[in-house]
Amino acid sequence: MTTPTVALIGASGHGLWHRRALAPLHEAGRLRLVALVDVRPVEAAPDAPVPEGVGIFTDHREMLRTTRPDVVVICTPAHTHLPIALDCVAAGADLLLEKPPVLSLAEHATLAEALAAAGRACQVGFQALGSAALTELRRAVAAGAVGTVTGIAAVASWRRDDAYYARSSWAGRRAVDGRPVLDGALVNPLAHAVMQSLAVAGECVPGRPVSVEVERYRTRPIEVDDTATMRVTLDGGLPVVVAVTLAGEDFIPGEVIVHGTAGRAVLEYPTDRLRLPGDAAARQVPGRVGLLENLLAHRADPAGVPLIAPLATTAAFTAVVEAIVAGPEPTLVDAVPVGDGPARVRVIEGIDGALRLAGERMALLSELGVAWARPPFRTELAGHPDPVGRGG
Repeated sequence: MTTPTVALIGASGHGLWHRRALAPLHEAGRLRLVALVDVRPVEAAPDAPVPEGVGIFTDHREMLRTTRPDVVVICTPAHTHLPIALDCVAAGADLLLEKPPVLSLAEHATLAEALAAAGRACQVGFQALGSAALTELRRAVAAGAVGTVTGIAAVASWRRDDAYYARSSWAGRRAVDGRPVLDGALVNPLAHAVMQSLAVAGECVPGRPVSVEVERYRTRPIEVDDTATMRVTLDGGLPVVVAVTLAGEDFIPGEVIVHGTAGRAVLEYPTDRLRLPGDAAARQVPGRVGLLENLLAHRADPAGVPLIAPLATTAAFTAVVEAIVAGPEPTLVDAVPVGDGPARVRVIEGIDGALRLAGERMALLSELGVAWARPPFRTELAGHPDPVGRGG
């Protein structure tokens, strides 16, 4: 079988993460890296080398014409995803598309139609979906480990400093040139918390999301949220609550909590630590399938190797993104500055306890008596195309 050729669009910044994943696969001969694309200079790094013969481009269309890659990894700002993805599909490439894949259900439908017409595959960069711990959680819940599922929550408390919001012209922006960007906590750094909880919901109680209630807050002069609570309700009534911040006190990596009549299960999704009812403590569940490796295996055996994160599986996430786009600007709240210079962060006093309580009670911050919280923006999701967490 011919070794698949791969190109990376967006080779700097977060693209270095992809280059680190590509390097050992190229070295082992499982793929051949043929091109790197970025509007900024592409520099070699010790753990992300530029192999001899790899083309360096500043324009993805020129790269597609010149190298005709079999697979393209797209790691560019979210508002550029759809046009770049359509160009790659038209050139005959399969995709590994960073999250969020697109910013509306209309864009989701456009890309899905293009993929179907061209017979191409698209894997979306929700790498936590390849976790063996997630698989074990799903199986345990399906076997009745928590009894009847009554709710699913995700809680995370991170910090982002001033340098983070100065990293690019679109950082912290709601829109650029009239197109949504939404570089906020829910859609970008903590998007995995949203997607992971929706995926678990789809396995526990398959259904369609019918409404979204969201409260978004900011601690600095940005246009998007750095703190938020959100509740997605499925058509069967199951609530999914996400409570997150980038202005946290102590670090909470990210927990997906499955509440049930017989107990609760907790998956720390960034670390693959799992605690089921009856466990004395959380335990490590090793094993993740890499999304690019899975895509390559799917290309070799489409019928036998399903994609871990196909575009269809992310429809519920995109519906949530669309609801966020429709909502008002986030509310400014007080925070305490910590540190100096580019490393300075802002911390909301009491936020960790409030987020944990939101996850425990399946509530929004405004429902918990938080003084600065405001009533949520609510929107209905009639016509959502796919069950949560499902898709081909």
